[in-house]
Amino acid sequence: MSKTLIRGAKVLGGEPQDVLIDGTTIAQVGTGLSAEGAEVVEAAGKVLLPGLVDLHTHLREPGREDSETVLTGTRAAASGGYTNVFAMANTFPVADTAGVVEQVWRLGQESGYCDVQPIGAVTVGLEGAKLAELGAMHESAAGVTVFSDDGKCVHDAVIMRRALEYVKAFGGVVAQHAQEPRLTEGAQMNEGVVSAELGLGGWPAVAEESVIARDVLLAEHVGSRVHICHLSTAGSVEIVRWAKSRGIDVTAEVTPHHLLLTDELVRSYNPVYKVNPPLRTERDVMALREALADGTIDIVATDHAPHPHEDKDCEWAAAAMGMVGLETALSVVQETMVDTGLLDWAGVADRMSVKPAQIGQATGHGRPVSAGEPANLTLVDTEYRGQVDPAGFASRSRNTPYEGRELPGRVTHTWLRGKATLVDGKLT
Repeated sequence: MSKTLIRGAKVLGGEPQDVLIDGTTIAQVGTGLSAEGAEVVEAAGKVLLPGLVDLHTHLREPGREDSETVLTGTRAAASGGYTNVFAMANTFPVADTAGVVEQVWRLGQESGYCDVQPIGAVTVGLEGAKLAELGAMHESAAGVTVFSDDGKCVHDAVIMRRALEYVKAFGGVVAQHAQEPRLTEGAQMNEGVVSAELGLGGWPAVAEESVIARDVLLAEHVGSRVHICHLSTAGSVEIVRWAKSRGIDVTAEVTPHHLLLTDELVRSYNPVYKVNPPLRTERDVMALREALADGTIDIVATDHAPHPHEDKDCEWAAAAMGMVGLETALSVVQETMVDTGLLDWAGVADRMSVKPAQIGQATGHGRPVSAGEPANLTLVDTEYRGQVDPAGFASRSRNTPYEGRELPGRVTHTWLRGKATLVDGKLT
């Protein structure tokens, strides 16, 4: 079994320590550890985190391999410091049966760059009319615990209630894409001053907030768990905060792009800024940052949504919604949360590894950096600053909103159960 000594890393941003990996586990954590028989990684000044976990990734396979595959998506994940990702169900065919989720799970095992946990669809074909095979997907080899129609909202209250009741039996969770469809027909961007000036169809905040309010009340009524995908408005923050104060079992996520970008960028009509939910106002961005800092929002999730060139390089109205995010997420969080003093690195580990692993029941991930734990680790050069160049992405798609933008931080190494998947910024 191979050994690796990570020398002088700031574990969770704290005092420098040595971390010895022996095989698949962390053997020792301390100072002055012996390097005998071990490959040494000099990590002075760098921050060591548990491997990141993304509860919201679109890997596109099966069906849209022109955008992404499980292999390219997990390579992108390893490049961004992730050791576990949850793959959304809006594939072709939809991941609404045991057979499809097992296919995605096995492709993840074969990739070797990152663990892949499939998310099962809540309804058949994401059509919102009939519950999918929730129990069969949970009992499959993939062991699905998270269910979502992401890309579409489970808009029928009766269907949502039944889903919450069903997953309660095995401790699962329904992850809701909160978007009232009737309120967003023809919507192109956030409804507000900018949409009025540009003459683009507005996407009102209440379309998100009304669904969240309904679903937290349903979760309370049923006594089940609900997770809110890509929360994006100040009003949504207040609803989740209220729900938690009542003891409702709700968790919520925010994307990196909603922590940094605003609807003012849509003035460029560049479709790279077209995303669902849309970029909101500066007031919303500040509320989201504060909510992530105080724990109202539990986690950061990328909503990594790759698209081929032709689906984004077109007029705004025709462009697909979504942004890639796995390879830039940690840098954006450093820019918006760490460098602003809202979170320390231990807080980042909590929001990007520990809690998403807990919500998704990702065994072996989000664990402490201590002896006896699985060696799922990420090493970050936090002093680095550089321009984002999508030409160097491992993802098959390039639809990033950060091209040419200077961001801090760079993942230099990623280990998946002791195996280096990224070394000095290069995939193995």
